[in-house]
Amino acid sequence: MLNNTSKRIKPADLAVHHDDRPGWVTGSDRIPTAGEEIYCTEGIAEVVKVLGRTGNGSRLLELRLPEAGSKPFFAAASNVLVAPAA
Repeated sequence: MLNNTSKRIKPADLAVHHDDRPGWVTGSDRIPTAGEEIYCTEGIAEVVKVLGRTGNGSRLLELRLPEAGSKPFFAAASNVLVAPAA
């Protein structure tokens, strides 16, 4: 049986890139706080909660997209970008 590779998610699609938000730092460099806006693979999101640690040592974040009715999801802080401290 042949697999349909057109629907496969590539690992590169699941990682944020510093080129997307120049000057922003990763969430493991500066841990975001609840209510703060961050940038993730889905775009801009709001931090709902900062939770325990992930396998790579960064914090686990509960995030929500700005669209009405969006459900929260989780991401490692090492895979989000945060605006630099003012």
